[in-house]
Amino acid sequence: MSTVVATLTERQWAILRAAMDSIVPADDFPSASQAGVDEYFRRQFAGDLQALLPLYKSALAALDDEARGAGSAGFVEASAMEQDAVLEKIERGDVRTVWPEASAVFFQRLVNHVMEGYYADSGNGGNRGEVSWKMVGFGGRKS
Repeated sequence: MSTVVATLTERQWAILRAAMDSIVPADDFPSASQAGVDEYFRRQFAGDLQALLPLYKSALAALDDEARGAGSAGFVEASAMEQDAVLEKIERGDVRTVWPEASAVFFQRLVNHVMEGYYADSGNGGNRGEVSWKMVGFGGRKS
């Protein structure tokens, strides 16, 4: 008998990708999603972060609701500037929506997980092509 691991809906993945790209936007180097951080999350939700999946589902819905409360059709549909403003409010705890944990606590958790995915060993799913290591001048794995 195989075990089916629950995952995020397509909408939740889109919200998560938009949030991670707001935290690590593209510049001379790829954004978080371009560097594979969504794959890092996918693997972690099937492993070490599996217990946090319900929290993430609820918090991503709350994030979407916060964007709607700010006048957007949703977080994904908001402009990059509007997304940043919503995340800044969440970081400060200035929210209208009921959150599964304090919004500032979730924001810090999200930032930490995005950073883990962006800077971790590429074998974990993120840091595709060791892009973040190149960005900081780290030579990468030794063969």
